[in-house]
Amino acid sequence: MIYVVRHGQTDLNKNRKMQGRIGLPLNENGIEQANALKEKLQKVDFDIVFSSPQERAVQTAEFITGVRAVVDDRLDVFDLGEADGLPVSEVKMVGSIPDPSIYKAIEEPTAFVSRVFDFMNELEKQYGDTGLTILIAGHRCTTGCIGAYFKGIPSDGNVLKYSSDTGDYKTYNFKQGGH
Repeated sequence: MIYVVRHGQTDLNKNRKMQGRIGLPLNENGIEQANALKEKLQKVDFDIVFSSPQERAVQTAEFITGVRAVVDDRLDVFDLGEADGLPVSEVKMVGSIPDPSIYKAIEEPTAFVSRVFDFMNELEKQYGDTGLTILIAGHRCTTGCIGAYFKGIPSDGNVLKYSSDTGDYKTYNFKQGGH
């Protein structure tokens, strides 16, 4: 079983600002969310814990499990480029991403999906038939992309519809479909 966890709240989440790679650690509410998730999952014995390299994701993973997370750059948050840290209400969007014609250094969506799917393909090859319990901590974008790995890319391309809420999780099993 794979538990896909979205990190708890940060001050950028709270203040409705775009949060990418300049993100912040968990705030007090985020720590409470991680604690609530730890309580929900207290009977789950995790064999392996993976995380995005972002501090907020690592904090959430390690707080929930008490296990040191294996950090993998392929789980990193979508790079928002120059839109990172700006108020959500002020950012010009194209679909679910900041407009790359306005903001420099926005990650290419297909490259993002490719790197997350690459991680998941490797995970499935290595652990797909083992029956291990795995936790993956990430972000709205990565939890959504992992959902798309199992459910398919939505027709509108917006993988965010599969994401977990802040401080929450979803479960998947490789036998449900994966690649």
